[in-house]
Amino acid sequence: MKRVQNWLILLLAGVTACNQTSQMERQPYQWPQGVNPPVAEKIPHTRSIHGDTVVDNYFWMIDYFKKGPHSDKVIDYLNAENAYLDEMMKGTEDFQKSLFDELKARIKEKDESVPVFHNGYYYYTRTEDGQQYFKYCRKKGTLDAPEEILADVDEMAKGHAYYSATGFSVSPDNRLMSFGVDTVSRRQYVLYVKNLDTGEIYPEKIENTTGYAVWANDNKTLFYILKNEQTLLTEKVRRHVLHTSVDKDVTVYHEKDNSNYLGISKSKEGNHILIGSGATLSSEYRYIDANNPQSEAKLFAARRKEILYDVTPLEDRFLILTNWDARNFRLMECPLDNTDPSAWKEVIPHREDVLLSDIDVFKGFTVLSERKDGLVQLRIINRVNGEDHYIEFSEPAYDAYTGSNPEYNTRNLRYHYTSLITPNSTYDYDMLERKSELKKQQEVLGGYDQSQYVVERLNVPARDGKRVPVSLVYKKGFKKDGNNPLLLYAYGSYGYSMDAAFSSSRLSLLDRGFAYAIAHIRGGEELGREWYEDGKMMNKKNTFNDFVDCAKYLVEQKYTSPAHLYAKGGSAGGLLIGAVMNQAPELWNGIIANVPFVDVVNTMLDETIPLTTNEYDEWGNPNNEEAYHYIKSYSPYENVEAKNYPHLLVTTGLHDSQVQYFEPAKWVAKLRATKTGDNLILFKTNMEYGHGGASGRFDYLKEVALEYAFLFCLEGITR
Repeated sequence: MKRVQNWLILLLAGVTACNQTSQMERQPYQWPQGVNPPVAEKIPHTRSIHGDTVVDNYFWMIDYFKKGPHSDKVIDYLNAENAYLDEMMKGTEDFQKSLFDELKARIKEKDESVPVFHNGYYYYTRTEDGQQYFKYCRKKGTLDAPEEILADVDEMAKGHAYYSATGFSVSPDNRLMSFGVDTVSRRQYVLYVKNLDTGEIYPEKIENTTGYAVWANDNKTLFYILKNEQTLLTEKVRRHVLHTSVDKDVTVYHEKDNSNYLGISKSKEGNHILIGSGATLSSEYRYIDANNPQSEAKLFAARRKEILYDVTPLEDRFLILTNWDARNFRLMECPLDNTDPSAWKEVIPHREDVLLSDIDVFKGFTVLSERKDGLVQLRIINRVNGEDHYIEFSEPAYDAYTGSNPEYNTRNLRYHYTSLITPNSTYDYDMLERKSELKKQQEVLGGYDQSQYVVERLNVPARDGKRVPVSLVYKKGFKKDGNNPLLLYAYGSYGYSMDAAFSSSRLSLLDRGFAYAIAHIRGGEELGREWYEDGKMMNKKNTFNDFVDCAKYLVEQKYTSPAHLYAKGGSAGGLLIGAVMNQAPELWNGIIANVPFVDVVNTMLDETIPLTTNEYDEWGNPNNEEAYHYIKSYSPYENVEAKNYPHLLVTTGLHDSQVQYFEPAKWVAKLRATKTGDNLILFKTNMEYGHGGASGRFDYLKEVALEYAFLFCLEGITR
């Protein structure tokens, strides 16, 4: 619920946030007049491929990334766009400050995570009043034991505009800890090792890693992943022995296929170090004896085209989650001494209506994460007596997932539950007694009554006959007369399912009359593997069509109207937003695109850009003529036309490693030069951050406040 003091302060100060009308009247914000937007210089660059020639007037904006001759000009343009946004939104500064205070006031500043028990210690994080980061701590044996602060990230981050500490990994003897640090926001982490007995951080540091390392059982050998300096691809798994030169580290595996990602982990039973190499359509594992870290990495099963598998070791066998002859995946097993696919035996068969997405294991139990009818299910299998059951969830739209469960010898499962109206909740589940115990629920300060909000689950007919699930929330009293605002969100790529989760920030929308909807469009995996495959490669346009069809349905059913309908998406979801803005600009009053992937053709043609080669099986390789023309037909940058586009707010980060800054910069410049009408385009580049935005736990709220002020001004909402 909105905090009273915020609007009282504004009222007493005589401040109106967006216009001079009362709260009951809604009139669009009067944007400042006579302020001219930046005009980017046109420097023609010709792209010729497959008999097709395209002139790109803004290709030069890549120069800061490439260290080209126009680098300074790029920075000048980004700064000019930032200055223009500041000027156009100047009248909302007090409103943004009030919104920031409102959003922050809901967050419990002094807080502590639910402790996780592992190898004799309880591990947890805690935050303090006024601090942006956290402290990583542990207690030995009991929660009444003295606290050890393993990493004081609040202190470590001082002096840095951006700071990310991650990958805390404690050695088997509990005396050493490795961790990664990134101070640029490019996800290139420096690995450090800390002696937990003395507090000393060892002088050796390993640069350009993923930020995570795995300990062998000798307590002195670490395995980590090295990235390519330019493409940021994960290329090599290396072995480091403490107190030796990093230059002498041994490469135990080198992935030469630049369409694959690497990952490392340690099995829960403690005897295997796993090296995974995976692309969109295939995967491959190797394993090392954790008790003999100098031994060779053994191949589990050679990669095969369009065969995915994951490996989970038990004491007496391996479990294999695979799509081999099973589109929605099945569970198999094999002996420890024979991992050839010919020795794999089926444990859980393939099901047409259920996606088997993940497994977790404990001594005597297996936990399956499944999806049916678009919703998550957690299935518990007792490996001793063969019995199985499901944990029950009752809301129409929700998210549930297994949490941190590092301990193998336990019958308790840690899982998390949330919904559009239920704050994030942590449970411990006794798998033998079949009972859940709520350990903690996210506190929403200032007063929150979930009974005042309504959740709906819709099934929207798409133009080709498919039914697209939509999760929807609004405050009681919301009238379906077409006169109320609605923000529609989606992602729709990589098989990533966008489940219905709680957000305390979202209450600021709902309490001001907005409805909020998530469209579970194709390209995600909510309805199984087919749902994903029907929204990628040469089926990608289904993703965009689904979103437009959901928007039209919400208008037809009077949840909103084009005068009050808004859309938001980020990263690959920003591609979605750009595509639907080209396809149906008349549907939206305003659009927010965060770090949008909008220059698909040019990015996918340039293998020096981070992640390009990993993405060929998601979008297609435009060096292939058929893929080139299909991608070009929907890529937002390629399809900007002289249209009256909706109001648009675009955000990016200069150091973004996932979607480079120049994609939204080029897109905005081309839109400005091409569009018709007087609707606004605002573009903000954070000059210090990357893909995930600010690193502090409150800094990101300033960006949320900006986005909400943009939406509220378009609706004439004054406070």
